[in-house]
Amino acid sequence: MGRTITQRELRNSSGDVMRALDRGESFVVTRNGIPVGELTPVRPRRFVSAEDAVVAFGGAAPLDSARFRDDVDALLDQDHAPRA
Repeated sequence: MGRTITQRELRNSSGDVMRALDRGESFVVTRNGIPVGELTPVRPRRFVSAEDAVVAFGGAAPLDSARFRDDVDALLDQDHAPRA
């Protein structure tokens, strides 16, 4: 993973930590010597053209819309009656 820093170091040097994240560095944050979290840079979003998406998913199995709807209905509460 990345460099280990304490909770106090994160609090007192948050600007330095943020600049390091901008440079691509990662951190493991500890509290009382125990790792409690990881700070990692967010990957920049990448635009994918419609043509590239069609090529990427071209070999995917066709979607059965009725089965998909049944699966969604089984998972979600679709009752439109007021709850209160």
